[in-house]
Amino acid sequence: MEFFDNHKKLFRSALGLFLLLTLFVVIIPALNNQENNAPLPNYVPLSEEANLGKKSFIANGCVACHTQQVRNVDMDKVWGKRPGVAADYAGIIRTDFWRNTATLMGTERTGPDLTNIGTRQPGLAWNLLHLYQPRTVVEKSIMPAYPWLFEIKNEVGKDEVEVIVPDEFRKGINGKIIAKKEALHLVAYLQSLKQTPLPVGKKPIDFLYKKKESPVMSDGNNMNLPDGQTLYTQNCASCHQANGEGLKGAFPPLKGSSIVLDDNLELFVDIIMRGYDAREEFAVMNAVGTDNNLSPEEVTAIINHEKTSWGNNAKTVTVGDVKKIIDYIKAASKK
Repeated sequence: MEFFDNHKKLFRSALGLFLLLTLFVVIIPALNNQENNAPLPNYVPLSEEANLGKKSFIANGCVACHTQQVRNVDMDKVWGKRPGVAADYAGIIRTDFWRNTATLMGTERTGPDLTNIGTRQPGLAWNLLHLYQPRTVVEKSIMPAYPWLFEIKNEVGKDEVEVIVPDEFRKGINGKIIAKKEALHLVAYLQSLKQTPLPVGKKPIDFLYKKKESPVMSDGNNMNLPDGQTLYTQNCASCHQANGEGLKGAFPPLKGSSIVLDDNLELFVDIIMRGYDAREEFAVMNAVGTDNNLSPEEVTAIINHEKTSWGNNAKTVTVGDVKKIIDYIKAASKK
């Protein structure tokens, strides 16, 4: 009983036990994890601009609504090509000596997961417009706007980026809307978020609880095509809008578009697979088909949806014709 009556011995013993447990339960396992944990071989470290954007991402509270974790369940398949693995997060390091980084993996998915957003939505114009006013590109978005990342100027200076905002969202604004450096850094970070391919021969974990897909029956040449409207919503609607009317000065309309209505299938498929930068009044379109690894059947379904929606009444195309063009594009890109 003398031990329990001596407060000095009791305190030293408790402190010693605490330090011993901390060493074996916390410190040693953490050091072992650090030693045995490394990014995937093809991992690309953040650039200086992207690293600054990461800090802005944290400072503006984006971590509260967006996750960066693709779970191995089928409902997460829209966010990445494969479920996440521990090595995907090995490149996340401390902010500095005193501070650990924020929980970039996230705890709540109020907004879409951003694991692979750099592939799904790499366009600079779209990302800046989305930051300035999310409802310009996603009508029912609940994301707050970040106007403090932009400034109003009379002229666009050298190396400055103007954000083309639709008239209905420019009320009371006279001048050019210019993205600040912080906005450009934040977009650079978002563009860097891409799932690193697994090493050759390494198969990813399967997605669990897969849903049974119901193909949409089409004409005799296109039996069992996937749902073109769903694919359009997933891959195209964020820019060209659900009504196909696009956004004035930012993204061209598909409703009544000569490219959609014409019979020049080579140009149509090329735009989807390799992107488009031929018109000064609109933002550059990224290579949606290649970035999102769309199959010939999926590209065909999207094209036919666009050709027959919003009052468009053009001749539909076949998978065989689309596949020939895609194969040619892929062969040409390897040369």
